[in-house]
Amino acid sequence: MSYSKKLNMKPFQILLVSTFFLLSINTISAQYGNGYGYGNSSYGRNNRMSQMNNAGPERSQPKEIPVEVTVGKITDRLKTELALDELQVIAISNILTQSMRTQGIIIKQETSQEDKIKDIKALSDITDSKVMVLLNKEQKEKYIILSEEMKNSKKTKSDKKSKKKSDEKLETKTEVKPEEKLEEKPKE
Repeated sequence: MSYSKKLNMKPFQILLVSTFFLLSINTISAQYGNGYGYGNSSYGRNNRMSQMNNAGPERSQPKEIPVEVTVGKITDRLKTELALDELQVIAISNILTQSMRTQGIIIKQETSQEDKIKDIKALSDITDSKVMVLLNKEQKEKYIILSEEMKNSKKTKSDKKSKKKSDEKLETKTEVKPEEKLEEKPKE
């Protein structure tokens, strides 16, 4: 009978030892911050969470250039090209800042692309007319030429991009697949 008691005790002992082992592992991992660091403090967990929080926005959005920086570059160029005085520079920079902020609002609107383009063109015309009021006759002529050059350079850049894309599309369309070559051969 002692042999049957040993068999009955064996599963009980295995269960008891297994339970003890599992509980001790849980306790050990809790002391080490559940795998986030050493000790009973939450240093490791907080540090990793702050790293995750810092990494999220950097990946999701590209860094925007402030409006003032862009306006500064434009007014510097206009100042040298048109020989503007300080009062004109200040007034034009205020006009351009307001225009760029409005343009940002237009871009973020949930309207069709065509409506956005129309609104931006209208805003550009209004901005140009406000700037033209501040300029003398010589400056107006230079400003018109300069704005045309800027528009043409933007068009050539976009034309180059669209030409590159259309060339890539043509290359993929004109490639002949081996199966098509076989089909084209006349049968003898």
